[in-house]
Amino acid sequence: MLKIILPLTMLLPMTLLSPTKYLWVNTTSHSLLIATISLHWLSPTYYPHKSSTQWVGLDQISSPLMVLSCWLLPLMIMASQNHLQHNPTVRKRTFIMTLIMVQPFILLAFSAMELTLFYIAFEATLIPTLILITRWGNQPERLTAGIYLLFYTLVSSLPLLISLLYLHTKTGTLHLTMMKLIHPTLNSSWTDLLLGLALLTAFMVKAPLYGLHLWLPKAHVEAPIAGSMLLAALLLKLGGYGIMRITPLLSPLPSHLHYPFLTMALWGALMTSSICMRQTDLKSLIAYSSVSHMGLVIAAATIQTPWAFSGAMILMISHGLTSSMLFCLANTNYERTHSRTLLLTRGLQPLLPLMATWWIMANLTNMALPPTTNLMAELTIMISLFNWSQPTIILTGTATLLTAAYTLFMLLTTQRGPLPTHISSLQNSNTREHLLMTLHIFPLLLLITKPELISGAPL
Repeated sequence: MLKIILPLTMLLPMTLLSPTKYLWVNTTSHSLLIATISLHWLSPTYYPHKSSTQWVGLDQISSPLMVLSCWLLPLMIMASQNHLQHNPTVRKRTFIMTLIMVQPFILLAFSAMELTLFYIAFEATLIPTLILITRWGNQPERLTAGIYLLFYTLVSSLPLLISLLYLHTKTGTLHLTMMKLIHPTLNSSWTDLLLGLALLTAFMVKAPLYGLHLWLPKAHVEAPIAGSMLLAALLLKLGGYGIMRITPLLSPLPSHLHYPFLTMALWGALMTSSICMRQTDLKSLIAYSSVSHMGLVIAAATIQTPWAFSGAMILMISHGLTSSMLFCLANTNYERTHSRTLLLTRGLQPLLPLMATWWIMANLTNMALPPTTNLMAELTIMISLFNWSQPTIILTGTATLLTAAYTLFMLLTTQRGPLPTHISSLQNSNTREHLLMTLHIFPLLLLITKPELISGAPL
């Protein structure tokens, strides 16, 4: 753990002291090195909590998400270069430092073995994200988006704090390993029902569950590219991870507490896919597709079967890389055309033929075509939901169909059709952008050869 945390903290003085000329090169190469070292967390182990101290430890659920968060730091830095090129050096340094400061909190949240520590890290990720959106966003509406994000998260996580304190008074500990050994203390009384509801709501808002998702499209549309990647790939996963950690502790809770969440998650996957069909804003479309995919994760994590947990884990990792790649592609279009409206940025394939290749690959993974881990995850989740209750196949099947429809709509609108009259020539795509896309798609294609690395199942 320390061999990742120490280099991460050393990134801060490096950002401050690097000469302006080498600022991007130094920070990107250093963070890529950290990302490469972090891959050892995926190695098989016989211990339930490896590299464990009293407070932090890794298991099969947290290690893939930890590697994902380390992997995305260099990609976020690479994606932001063009966005910040006209900013003074001080602002560039501040931006990179803000990105780096989110990282330890995310790693701490994913590896915390004690629920109070998890809560502190979970909440602390909000501050750098808020700074990124409100300071480096594109439009004046970024302040509204920041307020939405802040209040949705805070209002939902105060009940979480109260319920954690209540759990502590009942059980005497909030340590995860200890809580697994203690006989469940929850019963079907009203207080325990409310406790279960309060514990889950904070993660449902973060994930986000349909109905509690209104902060997400706003935040995505207004955030800079690094903010969008951070939100889509890592912060949404905190919600899914929280649900997977907390639900097994609430096992004696009456199952009818899960029905509303399950219903809203599956209905939300259907509704947000339909909303995507009529979106005019490219970033907004990708943001709504995130809600749809995370709906499947919530549904799977709620029914708590081993298959469902495996499917949820694989989908979280694959969605993190896919949606991050889609946001990067949307950003390359935005930097050239200065518009996110689909009608004004259509037919770009003749002008940017190599980018069209990346568009096709990203959209095919988003549609969950073989041989991608997205397909494996969606099939696993659909099978486990079908085994739990057969009518769910109608909702999941329709959602999958609609996902394919809006993804094809996005691909055809951006790449095919007549070129708008106001676009005659565009700046060519460059090596940095191609490297960025390669680092997104390569892990996705390689992971299908050994999916048990990210399936959350004991290796």
